Amino acid sequence: MDSQTSPASQPSPSPQSPHTFQVDLRGLVDLLSHHLYSSPKVYLRELLQNAVDAVTARRADEPGAPARVRLHAEGGTLRVEDTGVGLTEADVHSLLATIGRSSKRAESLEEARSDFLGQFGIGLLACFVVAERIRVVSRSARTPGAPPVEWTASDDGSYTVRTLPDAERPEPGTTVHLVARAGAAEWLAPERVAALARDFGSLLPYDVRVGDEAVTDLPAPWDRPYPGPSARRVALARHCHDLFGFTPLDTIDLSVPLAGIRGVAYVLPSAVSPAQRAGHRVHLKGMLLTERAEQLLPDWAFFVRCVLDTDSLRPTASREALYEDETLAGVREALGERIRVWLTGLAAGDPERLGAFLAVHHLGVKSLARHDREMLRTMLPWLPFETTDGRISLEEFAQRHPVVHFTRTVEEYRQVAPIASAQGIGVINGGYTYDGELVQALPSVRPGTEVAELDAETVTAHLDAVDPAEELALSGFLAAARARLDPLGCDVVLRAFHPLSVPALHLDDRDARHEQARADAEARADDLWAGILGSLRGSAPRARLVLNHLNPLVRRISALPDPELIGTAAESLYGQALLMAQRPLRPADSALLNRAFIGLLEWATHSEDGRA
Repeated sequence: MDSQTSPASQPSPSPQSPHTFQVDLRGLVDLLSHHLYSSPKVYLRELLQNAVDAVTARRADEPGAPARVRLHAEGGTLRVEDTGVGLTEADVHSLLATIGRSSKRAESLEEARSDFLGQFGIGLLACFVVAERIRVVSRSARTPGAPPVEWTASDDGSYTVRTLPDAERPEPGTTVHLVARAGAAEWLAPERVAALARDFGSLLPYDVRVGDEAVTDLPAPWDRPYPGPSARRVALARHCHDLFGFTPLDTIDLSVPLAGIRGVAYVLPSAVSPAQRAGHRVHLKGMLLTERAEQLLPDWAFFVRCVLDTDSLRPTASREALYEDETLAGVREALGERIRVWLTGLAAGDPERLGAFLAVHHLGVKSLARHDREMLRTMLPWLPFETTDGRISLEEFAQRHPVVHFTRTVEEYRQVAPIASAQGIGVINGGYTYDGELVQALPSVRPGTEVAELDAETVTAHLDAVDPAEELALSGFLAAARARLDPLGCDVVLRAFHPLSVPALHLDDRDARHEQARADAEARADDLWAGILGSLRGSAPRARLVLNHLNPLVRRISALPDPELIGTAAESLYGQALLMAQRPLRPADSALLNRAFIGLLEWATHSEDGRA
């Protein structure tokens, strides 16, 4: 497009022929919309970033310069005006025509680079995600004699530049005009523009408005003065509900001055899985960068959601996530320390709030305590564990029992807990996430504590032996029971224990289960694999069915004269012991239960002269 003829008092514009971007613009728009940015809405953030950067640049030279950004949306168009540093014609060609060239790299701006948010050139081109045409009118504050310049670009990859009369833009600054592309008018609708501007720019340090409506809301909620701690807690709870949709259990101040970070962490009111990645809201120099930052906090802090502002963290190319570098690693550690200090403070001065927190999020604290011995020491009186004495803390349990026994799996605990409790043996269920590790770490924070894994051998040893004469009299019964259960890899022993209502107890340990799994695989394998698996046969003790000599049913079974019926009864007791322990059943176990059930029915319905 040719420039207009200018009066003598104005610089004479030279004819301008259309230029072409140094990229395939259609391909760029596809890249931006489908691969770089998560949503077309980021176009507004790019416009705000450009405007804020321009104002920042001007105020670096003129501290008293106006700092205004205005947005006007109407009829599928958007106009964004700023009172920033503006551009000359040379700036337009160098900064807008070459993708990735940034105004921050321009002369005299390098020293202020940390004050800027984005890259002007690629930021404007990102608007092509929603616009078919972009028009920029700008006047430089650094070169007062330079005339206003107009840059107009289309989504076909061409652009024109021309100078304008002074009257077109008498004051320094920039105005960007967008015209919506087909199917994208909704993104330029007044209501959508206002909502996006509030979301992205609520913490920006300048006067930003959509029409007459203010966008910025400063100071940030965590920096505002309040009448007292209670009023502050209520206000922040309201802020959390507006942002995240929940009312927090508590609020943790996050302040890392050396990294330029201020914000808050909100404690979730309900439990979440440790595998669930938390999404945090991060503002960069006041501009919302992302609401899904996942790597901001240590993995163990999955029970909080954060919102903060920073001027030190580095964004990724899309400016929708944080770049993983040493700075982010340091910030992550510092924020984790703030949460750790909060927990320690609750333990020292507010046990009621700590109890309410642990009732929901004990798993997160246990995760932290695995790697932090000081935290484990602090939380010992508070962290709950499932034990044979009820749900109590490790500290209380260790005070009651000279030896802290634990099981490694929930199944093992279910097997032994009723019997161990009756015998006076204290046991902790170490099968839940992190519990086994913490129990084993107990001696490191509580010197002198003895910790031992409770296995089948230990439990059996604590059960009362039967009088040798009585056991000898029952040798036939025991032989018949052992013969029937031997193919299942299970021994039969006779003991006397409480409670009397338990007829039999199935005991094994990890080694026994591994050996059983190996034997099962060997039985199903072909000759080659059977030979290999056979060579791996171990010397681990086998599982055992412990029959309770004090139980009336066991006494009646032991008096049966028929070895076949004794075998069927032994299979039934074996199956019932497995079910009571809530152990997963192997195919062989299921077949045994079915066979024993049918056998007992046949025996019960058998008449004196044959079948019923």
